[in-house]
Amino acid sequence: MSARSFLAFLAVLAVIGLLGFGLLSKGATKIAVGEPVPDRELPALPGPGHDSIADYKGKWVLVNLWASWCIPCREEAPVLDRFYRRNRGDTTVVGIDVQDNREDAVAFLREHPTGYPQLRSVGDERSKAFGSTGVPENFLVDPHGNLALIWRGPVDDRFLADRVEPIIAGEE
Repeated sequence: MSARSFLAFLAVLAVIGLLGFGLLSKGATKIAVGEPVPDRELPALPGPGHDSIADYKGKWVLVNLWASWCIPCREEAPVLDRFYRRNRGDTTVVGIDVQDNREDAVAFLREHPTGYPQLRSVGDERSKAFGSTGVPENFLVDPHGNLALIWRGPVDDRFLADRVEPIIAGEE
């Protein structure tokens, strides 16, 4: 084998290795239950102002990653709003619009109004921080800022009553 062929072979192996690593690590959870939740200040929707998960320390926070183009997110918004209204006090919901543009996110909120705070991630930065594999995804954060539950997919009233509310009540 010539030196040129050998270098081409190594280059192909490197590309295959990088592709394989990318596929294997795609969606790999960056956080786990019990760990501090990734947080940073984000612009409020529709604005003005900024907010963060840490602003709700001392409360349970259900973080919902969503996007305007996501059909299950449209179905989930009123469910989360009912949960928020039923449990506000020691619990809140924080929506984070990801992988979206601001205009579409604001239009989504006009069509699907919610009483809970809504924030906007620029690009997919928050998706990456949460190890998101798609939208919607939900993350329950305890009053100390640690992750208590990861749910990759939409939630409904039954899921919230059976899985989330018992954790908040200290039954799990």
